Amino acid sequence: MNTTGHILRDIYQKLFDRFGPQGWWPAETPFEVCVGAILTQNTNWQNVERAIANLKERDLLYPQALYKTPVEDLANLIKPAGYFRIKAKRLKNFVEFLVEEYQGKLETLFSSGLKEAREKLLSVKGIGPETADSMLLYAGNLPIFVIDAYTRRILCRHGLAHEDMSYDDLQELFMKNLPEDVNLFNEYHALLVACGKNFCRPKNPLCEECPLKGVSL
Repeated sequence: MNTTGHILRDIYQKLFDRFGPQGWWPAETPFEVCVGAILTQNTNWQNVERAIANLKERDLLYPQALYKTPVEDLANLIKPAGYFRIKAKRLKNFVEFLVEEYQGKLETLFSSGLKEAREKLLSVKGIGPETADSMLLYAGNLPIFVIDAYTRRILCRHGLAHEDMSYDDLQELFMKNLPEDVNLFNEYHALLVACGKNFCRPKNPLCEECPLKGVSL
């Protein structure tokens, strides 16, 4: 195993020892995961939970139900998630795609394989790489590593990446140096989020207390 692979495994072990299993993504169904992946853009998870609770209260957390819901009504229901008009349109775009191309069945989409399913999701207006990969990994159990702002910040601060690296370059860093393992990718991403929230903050990071103190390339 190369040096990068060793460091990535070391990071994983240190974070797992510190935080334990994360049980991510918190959702009752794969479709709920997908809805959450869209709603969590530019907001915190507590706000997403409130928006999802509103949808559940109206019994709307199903593809066909959201497909029939006017976008204005949907926007009001997901208001706690912020940017609610934009997110309502993105959610409608996704649901229309899912219903019209796959009869609302996520399993049919995911059964097409990682490459095709990813291309299809990225063709939906409002779904970028992070959102698509979150759906593929957490809802579809497909082996793709999710890159987010926490991951980028941690990698850059520990010398494993630089600020101008693309999403694909950062993703490749994990995909080429770790086993292709859905459970590993799932847990690793969630642990990086935990580290980013608790220690590797944008401002005033808690470097002295961080479980990754001293880790570098």
